[in-house]
Amino acid sequence: MKHNISKHLFSLLMIFFIFQSFNSIQAQEKKLTHHMTPEEMLRKDEIGKDFYPTDPPEGNVRQTAEFERMESVLIRYPFGIPMALIVEMAEDCMVTTIVANQSQENSVKNQYSAAGINLDNCDFIHAPTDSYWTRDYGPWYVVDGNYDVGIVNFPYNRPRPNDDDIPIAVANYLGIDLFGMDLISTGGNYMTDGMGISASTELIWEENPSLSHDDVDNLVESYLGIHTYHVLPDPLNEYIDHIDCWGKFLDVDKVLIGEVPITDYRYDDFEYVANYFAEQISSYGNLYQVFRVFTPGINPGTPYTNSLILNEKVLIPILGSQYDDDALAVYEEAMPGYEIIGVENGGYGWANTDALHCRTRGMADRGMLYIRHIPLLGEVPQESEFEIIASIIPYSGEDLYTDSLLVYYKVNNGAYTSLIMTPLFGSAYKAAIPQQAIGSEVSYFIHAADYSGRSEDHPFIGFPDPHVFTVVDPLNPDVTVSPDSLIFLDYISMTEGLDVTINNFNGVDITINNINNEGFDAGFLWVVDPWTIELPYVLPAGDSLVLTVVIPIPIDFTGDLLCDTMFIETDENTHQVFICVDEDLVQIENNNISGLTTTLGNNYPNPFSSETQINFYLEKSSNVTIEIFDIKGQKVYTLVDKNLFSGNHSVKWNAKDSSEKYVPDGLYFVRMKTGEFSACRKMILMR
Repeated sequence: MKHNISKHLFSLLMIFFIFQSFNSIQAQEKKLTHHMTPEEMLRKDEIGKDFYPTDPPEGNVRQTAEFERMESVLIRYPFGIPMALIVEMAEDCMVTTIVANQSQENSVKNQYSAAGINLDNCDFIHAPTDSYWTRDYGPWYVVDGNYDVGIVNFPYNRPRPNDDDIPIAVANYLGIDLFGMDLISTGGNYMTDGMGISASTELIWEENPSLSHDDVDNLVESYLGIHTYHVLPDPLNEYIDHIDCWGKFLDVDKVLIGEVPITDYRYDDFEYVANYFAEQISSYGNLYQVFRVFTPGINPGTPYTNSLILNEKVLIPILGSQYDDDALAVYEEAMPGYEIIGVENGGYGWANTDALHCRTRGMADRGMLYIRHIPLLGEVPQESEFEIIASIIPYSGEDLYTDSLLVYYKVNNGAYTSLIMTPLFGSAYKAAIPQQAIGSEVSYFIHAADYSGRSEDHPFIGFPDPHVFTVVDPLNPDVTVSPDSLIFLDYISMTEGLDVTINNFNGVDITINNINNEGFDAGFLWVVDPWTIELPYVLPAGDSLVLTVVIPIPIDFTGDLLCDTMFIETDENTHQVFICVDEDLVQIENNNISGLTTTLGNNYPNPFSSETQINFYLEKSSNVTIEIFDIKGQKVYTLVDKNLFSGNHSVKWNAKDSSEKYVPDGLYFVRMKTGEFSACRKMILMR
């Protein structure tokens, strides 16, 4: 009998100790807040102490944005979010829960099942944690030059070693590469557009005092592919200094900024950051569209920018405030087509400095179908056609459905029409929207699908919020010339010619003053038909002139690609058309090959993603000009313009223009000239 009582007492004691241990864990959990505790403040020197940096990812790096496709959401148990939010997220994608052990996993599975969550949409990572702010310490996703998705780790700006190691645990679980960027940071103080522009508050500088601002810029460029890093003062004037407490990228060219009453002492600070973004150029080349959401910060709080974009859903923290409906309406205006969902805190507490964005972290789709496109937006001068060019890259490695690469467009309020995109080069595809009348509003989006079963649109939401431009007159009455380059690939095209069309879409006549029709610079002759055109030539309003360029053969020349430029001069502008002949069509005379003649060599690598080296040889000391032109014939950059000694030379181009801004992907020409020599080669930039 005593033995049985002892067993019973032992069991009771074990339950008591387990309960006490659980209470101790819960008590320890409650000690940790979003900001550092007094004890942690004394341990600030431990931040980054054992961090292991690595080399950056190879090739051209791209960091994914929150509004791109997510395969899962990373959360942590014990939870910091209501079960209703987890139910909503699990309907859209996987939910990845960090648990300490199998016992916790079993407990969470029971809770998920009781809430009606499909466990097939749930997976678990076993790892110790200190807190539930997965946004702050969770992994940052990047894509390297081989289109492989990896994770960038960084020293978390809290002395919480278990949290700090979560990116390592996630990378190991997913079996993907991990890169160590030695920059103290936190996810709540960071937002990015997926195309090389990011933003943070000045906290990023304050927490890295040993690094100059240039050092910080160099790190985010090397590890994350960020070429423009906006660092701003924090208008919230709270302890946290996180950008997600007052700002959010909703798309590449859309940003949401909080707004406070004019009577609020922080009013000028909020207006400063809103006006700052309104004056900045987005990765689309237009000014940011700035949306404002009222966040007065009074009890019970208005943490509306602390939302989560999860594929086609936007999950927004609400607290029953009188401002909730207006906040949801702002999101609906800014993001048409998305499902806008207000989420109550469920007893977990939302605050202006800590809501659902802070406690969740989207996990990028490792096999996403990525569409990179610079859209036509705003007012676009009328042309014979509007080229839509995009890089379409399946990170899954699967082939594209070529008949599903489409541009859908509509004019004014008409129905959508589809156009098949055709290969251009590499991952680039093109379609052309036909000429439209001046004043027409053209809306369009790009669609693609691949054999992994994925399909995507650009913009992400597709037809509910397409790219829109309005057809207008040219800024100055002038002609348009199409195409901007002629490349002769066979003898028939050389003898019968290739056409260049000069269009006058204006309501007035345009005078063509001169057409350079003898290409002696490049060492060969080209002629224009009609030969009888008299200059100056008046091109009537709405009319066009077709020039047929003929290359007399044979041609004597040494080189890969023989190029020259046609100049079409009007009162307003000089238009350039590159005229090139492929090397296989060039007949070379042996006595012209000395091995010591001035030569423009190949650039390497070609295609290239970030930098290419251009080699050339000078027979004698000369003044050398080496220039880069885009496919429209516009000069992008002058690499060399000076006297050089004879011999071998090389120069590098880093894919930037004369303003030191990165140029978009595409076909470029490098042209070299001396007093007696001219040559041109094509280069392909593909990031």
